[in-house]
Amino acid sequence: MTATPLPVVSGFDNLGIATNLLAMIREQNFVRPTPIQHQVIPVALTGKDVVGIAQTGTGKTLAFGIPMIQRLAQIKGQGLVILPTRELALQVDEVIRKIAGKLGVRSTVLIGGASMNQQNQSLGRHPHIVIATPGRLADHLKQKTFNLNQIKVIVLDEADRMLDIGFAPQIKQIMSLAPKERQTMLFSATMPTAIAELAARYMRLPLRIEVAPAGTPAERVEQEIFIVGKDVKMQLLESVLSGEEKTILIFSRTKHGAKKITADLRAMGHTASEIHSNRSLAQRKAALDGFKKGFYRILVATDIAARGIDVSNISLVINYDLPDNLDDYIHRIGRTGRAGKSGKAISFVGPDQRHDVKQIERMIKKTLPVIALPVLPPRRQFTHQAPEKNYHSFNRSSNPFARAPRAASSGFARPRGDKNNVVNGRFNYPKRRSAGR
Repeated sequence: MTATPLPVVSGFDNLGIATNLLAMIREQNFVRPTPIQHQVIPVALTGKDVVGIAQTGTGKTLAFGIPMIQRLAQIKGQGLVILPTRELALQVDEVIRKIAGKLGVRSTVLIGGASMNQQNQSLGRHPHIVIATPGRLADHLKQKTFNLNQIKVIVLDEADRMLDIGFAPQIKQIMSLAPKERQTMLFSATMPTAIAELAARYMRLPLRIEVAPAGTPAERVEQEIFIVGKDVKMQLLESVLSGEEKTILIFSRTKHGAKKITADLRAMGHTASEIHSNRSLAQRKAALDGFKKGFYRILVATDIAARGIDVSNISLVINYDLPDNLDDYIHRIGRTGRAGKSGKAISFVGPDQRHDVKQIERMIKKTLPVIALPVLPPRRQFTHQAPEKNYHSFNRSSNPFARAPRAASSGFARPRGDKNNVVNGRFNYPKRRSAGR
């Protein structure tokens, strides 16, 4: 695996992207590629295997999405994107639909917590791109409702996270069942031994592209810590929030802690919701959607959302608890300071966690400033829990962020031999055989 720096380009126009796909990119106001995008896209368009090392929030979805869409317009087959969490899968699907939905690209999402019957129906329509979490994809393979025979491009996104949460057996099974003749792209924020072994086993002479050293935090994120006892954390949180009016993401170590923090915040009068594994898929989608659109100002999450939240205007990340896996500290604070904006991350650290702080400082190669505790408000005793505002009853007609109805796709154009494989404004995707149905 080799690492080769590529020249910096000023825009998407010089990366080899087809004309009509460029038009869709511009329509979504993507003007200048991020470092990972302008290095990965030209290489991936040639069909080469790629290992991309980049911190969270650097634009990896477009880095693999654009080459996958364009290559599938030129070759027979399907694309497969595998991700660790439901939220991340839905986020990637949203981006793919925005840049390629009008070009006739059909995608589907296979995630736990959603209807298997609906997923089977979607697979029956032979989507061009399948976006899945490893567990649900393995279920479909076992039940023979989907197979990998037509897969020509595979993306493993957030690969280190997938291994961290125990998906290694499913990943190995999926990769072993995929056709040998395929393109594989692997993206990871870190490069542990397990990832290197995965690349060596399932990839063909991949080009390694690293835009930031592993463990590098976002450059524009101001970081600081409070040394605080567990019994006054909520009072400190109330004090910190009293001076903040923007969008805030709070991380809890446990799902039970996230639930309690959210309830207390609502009792204080804040608009808050929670996202963790005890919430249903519908509840998690409503919480994340409401957070993105400003219906909830505060979102409380466990690490299930550390890499699944793509919200550009988060001004503050609060680590109410330090993560169990200290590598997740990087991914948590990476939720702010995105797209060139500045952000701030505050961590509540117990007096017995100074060793953990030292480990984080060694990882990020900088000292975290310790801030003196402010005068804390009196401890509150909440005698009742305020109910969560019902996002589903929110009046969409008064919501300036309400999503417009999606236009129906009119199918694929017939081949006409255009050099960019584009016909009448749409990609000329070759007809596909049934994908195992």
